[in-house]
Amino acid sequence: MEVQLTNRQQHILWATIRHYIATAEPVGSKVLVEEYDLGVSSATIRNVMGALEKSGLLYQPHTSAGRIPSDSGYRIYVDQLITPSLRDATRTETLAKEVELSLQQRLHWEDWSLEALIHGAAQILATLSGCISLITMPQTSTALVRHLQLLQIEAGRIMLILVTDGYETHSKVMDLPPGKENLQLDAEVIDRELQIVSNFLNSHLRGRSLLEIANLNWSELDQEFQLYGEFLKSSVAELSRRTQAPTTTQIMVRGVTEVLRQPEFSQLQQVKTIMQLLEEEQDKLCQLIFDEPETEDASKSRVTVRIGAENPLEPIRTCSLISSTYRRGSVPIGSVGVLGPTRLDYESAIAVVAAAADYLSEAFS
Repeated sequence: MEVQLTNRQQHILWATIRHYIATAEPVGSKVLVEEYDLGVSSATIRNVMGALEKSGLLYQPHTSAGRIPSDSGYRIYVDQLITPSLRDATRTETLAKEVELSLQQRLHWEDWSLEALIHGAAQILATLSGCISLITMPQTSTALVRHLQLLQIEAGRIMLILVTDGYETHSKVMDLPPGKENLQLDAEVIDRELQIVSNFLNSHLRGRSLLEIANLNWSELDQEFQLYGEFLKSSVAELSRRTQAPTTTQIMVRGVTEVLRQPEFSQLQQVKTIMQLLEEEQDKLCQLIFDEPETEDASKSRVTVRIGAENPLEPIRTCSLISSTYRRGSVPIGSVGVLGPTRLDYESAIAVVAAAADYLSEAFS
């Protein structure tokens, strides 16, 4: 929506939104005179607020009440009024550093499983933002092979173990390839051969994506391993396809209890629809927060802000959703987001989402 505002209108809209975010109470001209250095009279502020209401940026919940921002008002605020001249830039920068420091101190990438890492990041994000945090698990189709191992588990049966660069582990149990069981080799000989094959596979496949090895031209493998060729081709390809299937829990959700205590969520039916979306329809939410606008510099994290009715999902059309993708290099592999009432601290929420996305991008890269 194209709305041309004067400097005075911008400043009064900014002050109105800031006060409403802090208090959840309709804002009148008197309180703006008392708490903000606007340099104009109460009557002038009332006239400006009336003009902003006619433009659809503010509205009155009751005839005798003050005014509160509309979705359009918040959109102007996010797009035009969150600037260094109209916000405490130091506070926002400090919060972003606090997020980064908390993630670094409390999360230990080398020691944690992938799920534990995402769980911890989601909890920190919820605590610092005061919103519901949403972090998708990384898409495994972009995962890279870190290690492959073949192990003998009993006579004639072996296990193929695959570890991705995200420290996810997948395994497949199978029979020895045809002909091998007839050689009557003892267990030690088979273990040595499996280790040789494991070393060979790692030298050829480490660092390749799962999608790439699923479609690998296995005829290029060394002739001495022809006995294992077709057998390994089908086994590794099947394991790769299996790891690309979506997991049951696609989004790590934290911080629900505190957010639902906000006055905006006082109606039980509204709470039920949001909870149903979070618990039973995560696929819809996953698609939404992973859908990022194109940007000229794909290497930089981009924060997307969807306000109120801009959200296509009905249960959250009274909420704001702020999200960004985290990446491996320039490839998006997952999303970070916060969900809260439209009356949220946008500066802080944008800062913590961007900081969390940058941290996860660095960890996965």
